[in-house]
Amino acid sequence: MTDTLSITLAQVNQSVGDIAGNASEMLAMRARAGKVDLVAFPEMQLIGYPAEDLILKPSLIERAQAELEQLAQVTNDGGPGMLVGSVFVRDGALHNGVAVLDGGKVTAVRFKHELPNYGTFDEKRLFAPGPLPEPVLFRGAMLGLPICEDIWHPDVCRHLADFGAGLFVCINGSPYEIEKDVLRIEGVAKRRAADTGLPLAYLNRVGGQDELVFDGASFVVNGDGRLAVQLADWEVRETRTNWTRTARGWNCDRGTIEPLADHPEDVYCAMVLSLRDYVNKNGFPGVVLGLSGGIDSAACAAIAVDALGADRVWCVMLPSRYTSQSSLDDAKACAEALGCRYSTIPIQPAVDGFDAMLAGEFAETEAGLTEENIQSRIRGVTLMALSNKFGPMLMTTGNKSEMSVGYATIYGDMAGGYNPLKDAYKMTVFAVSDWRNKHKSKIGMGPGGEVIPQNILDKPPSAELRPDQKDEDSLPPYPVLDDILLGLVDHEKSVEQIVAEGHDRDTVVRIERLLHLAEYKRRQAPPGVKLGARNFGRDRRYPITHKFRSG
Repeated sequence: MTDTLSITLAQVNQSVGDIAGNASEMLAMRARAGKVDLVAFPEMQLIGYPAEDLILKPSLIERAQAELEQLAQVTNDGGPGMLVGSVFVRDGALHNGVAVLDGGKVTAVRFKHELPNYGTFDEKRLFAPGPLPEPVLFRGAMLGLPICEDIWHPDVCRHLADFGAGLFVCINGSPYEIEKDVLRIEGVAKRRAADTGLPLAYLNRVGGQDELVFDGASFVVNGDGRLAVQLADWEVRETRTNWTRTARGWNCDRGTIEPLADHPEDVYCAMVLSLRDYVNKNGFPGVVLGLSGGIDSAACAAIAVDALGADRVWCVMLPSRYTSQSSLDDAKACAEALGCRYSTIPIQPAVDGFDAMLAGEFAETEAGLTEENIQSRIRGVTLMALSNKFGPMLMTTGNKSEMSVGYATIYGDMAGGYNPLKDAYKMTVFAVSDWRNKHKSKIGMGPGGEVIPQNILDKPPSAELRPDQKDEDSLPPYPVLDDILLGLVDHEKSVEQIVAEGHDRDTVVRIERLLHLAEYKRRQAPPGVKLGARNFGRDRRYPITHKFRSG
């Protein structure tokens, strides 16, 4: 038995499917860790998480097993052991598990017992649950190794404690959600510590993976529930934690307590990091986006510059006859404040061409929504042409409020590769824009100061597809709309429940109808980062064709 233990918590990024690259990065981190007993890595770090159906490829599993054996051989040098999350096959079944590597071999493997099957998770579709795990003896210490969801239920930690675990090292792939960092510490980790009297190290990854982003924010709580270590969110960290066995059991020495991002900075960081990793991991040289002079595209431009740097962001103003001088001035001022490339490409020649081309078929009809949508689709075609010709990924800029009710043009402003605002309601866009004008993001690459002209935040939102158009011509005021949508989408409330909260019944019925009618559009929308508990796509999966209405 030993009375001291040193564990490096490696809060790191990953690349799904890049097994050799992930392994190489782990070895580099192990080398940097120096003289510690153990270096711990997040859940499924070897293959990346979530790998979704990629996990079903036998060649991936074989390659992961071979790479794990090579990692184990490295530990024969007398240096730190490693705690590595990966996929394992036992008796023909796939398991999400963790391996202990030490002394040149795999000394132990434990499988995840509680498989999440809600929201973004569908692990029961891919993995078999492991048995209730038993502790692992590592260099004289009995370690409990629950994996992510295992600590959200009391049974696993209680079982490990009953069988002699002295401390828990929990590896995680826990995606970001608003206020989830508080829930992890107060609602889960401290409860497990109180249940068992044992300390718990909670290790989470950082980085974006398609529609998910991981915020890190790893920590250690001691058996008395006190926070001993807190790592920053949104940044890679490698931190040594020192442990001592006392008369009352294992205790983690107090280490660095780094502050976590407050709201809405956390939302802004989620957008920045998810876009950065999506663009970089998919090999795009940069992004191009339409900059209209409105709040959504201005916010996206700021996010893009903070994610990639100004030299990799191309903003394009695409004015029509309805574009106001204010929008022209605001878009240019925004691009100049951000320091990114800015172009102006008028779309009126194409609009005139479509008018002439369709004149025969459209004869004796009134101009209306169809003609408005043609303008949006011309903009989409133009931006996609720039993307195809020069290589930058086209960003879309629509917010969740608009996408909820279909206030977006399919094959027009919905065209593109990624949307950082996809899960951000309109009032959230205003909040993060106001925050960004007053602060520089801690992970941002852009300039400080006001990067979104105040006039953009102050003026009434408008698509500018017809004379004097305002969003409120078609929609309720955004504070009202967002509150209704929070009830319908995030909390699955009925029309009557929302009316009881003070909203006009006809308005709520109309919004519910628009919400369901727009499902086919959302199915064809580009991916975007998950921010709340019920994002469109991974969390909320509704049929396109159905006739249920709650009001």
